[in-house]
Amino acid sequence: MRWKQFLTPVQSLNAPESKKYLKDLSPDQYNIVDVRQPGEYNNGHIPGAKLIPVAELAERSQELDPEKPTLVYCAIGGRSRVAAQMLAGKGFTEVINMTGGIKAWDSNTAVGTAETGLYLFSGKEKTEDVLLVAYALEAGLQDFYTSVQERISQEEVQALFNKLSAIEKKHQDQIYSEYEKIAASPLNRDAFERRTETQAMEGGLTTEEYLTLYPTNFSVAAEVISLAMGIEAQALDLYLRAADNCPWKEASQALLRIAEEERTHLKLLGDLLDETA
Repeated sequence: MRWKQFLTPVQSLNAPESKKYLKDLSPDQYNIVDVRQPGEYNNGHIPGAKLIPVAELAERSQELDPEKPTLVYCAIGGRSRVAAQMLAGKGFTEVINMTGGIKAWDSNTAVGTAETGLYLFSGKEKTEDVLLVAYALEAGLQDFYTSVQERISQEEVQALFNKLSAIEKKHQDQIYSEYEKIAASPLNRDAFERRTETQAMEGGLTTEEYLTLYPTNFSVAAEVISLAMGIEAQALDLYLRAADNCPWKEASQALLRIAEEERTHLKLLGDLLDETA
């Protein structure tokens, strides 16, 4: 390890500045690197972050594209500062240390290991198969919203679930439309739906797992929206990790487009949460 790399200046941004920097970039235009330990990552990480503990960074830096802007974070900013200088010393074009670390990140995080939910995406699927799985996950979440709505008596919260369900239905329509464009012999909608069988919702977790992660009072609108945002953050994380794991460019790009839709959903839900405040 060269001592000069620790003297290489790097850019530092706090959490709000980092979000502002990333919001106009698509997920394939930057790297996010979590340099904490696996246990820390599992308890909560920025969606799409790649786990490379700082002690492994020197050997694993080739897993990252050095031409892309690279945001590095840890728990409070100490390890990430060292890691950012290390990457800058290795010739990475633009490296950003997120000061304050994950503790300063007040947006939704994802939980679980770097492999959570990836059983749904082996990395060898054709683009059609990727869209089938994504459609199934969206349908699973829509069914969840519908089933919960039937147990709610408050009109305001029922209306909210109607809105959330409609968002998922629209996303299903978009996924099927993309499938029709790329499939050589596309199935009709009914046949397509019969092939989309999974026990998971968006993000690769089951209903019970989500409700354990996010205990929710379904009579309180803000808590319902927070649950939905947690699920969307998990979904964003899964699609980004699956895209990173996929060797086929066309399938990877499809996953990234779906991930971008999840980012849009998160923003819509954030705006909805603001309205209930």
